[in-house]
Amino acid sequence: MDFDTAVGSLFQPEGRLDPYPAYDVLRAHAPAFPAFENQWFVTTHGLVSRLLRDPGLRVADTSDYDRFWTDWRENRGVASVVLSMLQTNPPDHSRVRRAAAATFTARRVAAMRDVITAQVIDLIEELPARSDFVGDFAYPLPIAVICALLGIPESERRWFRQRAADLTVVLEPISSEEEMKRADKAGRELEAYFTGLIADRRHTPREDLTSALVAASDDDAVLTGEELLANLVLLLVAGFETTTNLLGTGLKILLDHPEQADRLRSDPGLAAAVVEEILRYDSPVQLTSRYTTAPLDLGAGEPLAPGTMLTMLLGAANRDPARYPDPHRFDPDRPNIQPVSFGGGAHYCLGAPLARLEAQIALPLLLTRLPGLALAGAPVRRDRLVLRGYASLPITSGP
Repeated sequence: MDFDTAVGSLFQPEGRLDPYPAYDVLRAHAPAFPAFENQWFVTTHGLVSRLLRDPGLRVADTSDYDRFWTDWRENRGVASVVLSMLQTNPPDHSRVRRAAAATFTARRVAAMRDVITAQVIDLIEELPARSDFVGDFAYPLPIAVICALLGIPESERRWFRQRAADLTVVLEPISSEEEMKRADKAGRELEAYFTGLIADRRHTPREDLTSALVAASDDDAVLTGEELLANLVLLLVAGFETTTNLLGTGLKILLDHPEQADRLRSDPGLAAAVVEEILRYDSPVQLTSRYTTAPLDLGAGEPLAPGTMLTMLLGAANRDPARYPDPHRFDPDRPNIQPVSFGGGAHYCLGAPLARLEAQIALPLLLTRLPGLALAGAPVRRDRLVLRGYASLPITSGP
């Protein structure tokens, strides 16, 4: 595969099924290179890690969207993401992130362990002998967990699943008109739901994340009403999509590596290392972008001009042989695994500890309670450039 073919393959369905051969070509070409007008790709672990933490870079925010998509607010799926902390820069990002971090605490996440364990056991017991792991487990678990965290009644969680799935397309650079219509509809319905939930928690606070965020918005206007609404939608959507992909990908990798599955089955204490290697080996998020705010020297000649878009190929960075020898081998015993799958710096994923915890609990329990677990058909990948995962993963739990 030559360089031009490798770049083009990332924008073709066939190339997205397995982007890693293309990543190898691009990484060998250069740590960073111009790909399109005013856009560079970044491929190596060292450079991606450094740039994710560079305070001189920023994300695309409302001012950028106002320039290239004047009516973006009319699509409420897009608006819910752009108005959230995901697409906000300092000082607003710092203010909103502090408020969210103060409520989405390590203590609150750790307190979810028993809830997650109970949900995992219930879902395992409900699995038919032959099932679709994505639909029957990898979707319901994170939806149940994030809804429990937000204080959403169990009876309403199934309603959230399709709406959250429909909205995630706005995170992709490639989408169809029909997908964007569904995202708009999902955004409007989620905004209406959370508007009601906010009003209820303002009147009757509870011990949940929604109540904590409402209190933050009421105290000295730390969060505006618009920010509160957008970030509740973000927590729901981001809180389930990446975890669904992590669970599906993780199980498929373990079934492809039975010796590692046997090790985890006999020693659940290995779960943390296994999950980190899953994140490195096949990241649920494949790329993220930043913009320069000042001339930036990447060692490629002339400094990059302010306003240059840097697309960081997280999947390529995670398989950089300069950082991870024999990178295409799945090996949880690697020393010092530090995948860039959840980003870094000010925009490091707030829900990363929760996603890790869900996978660390779920994967060992699946293997120990279902010792005959095996693939029961050909998996189907979702055709996505940013969010990598399976649309279906047929399994059998054994005789």
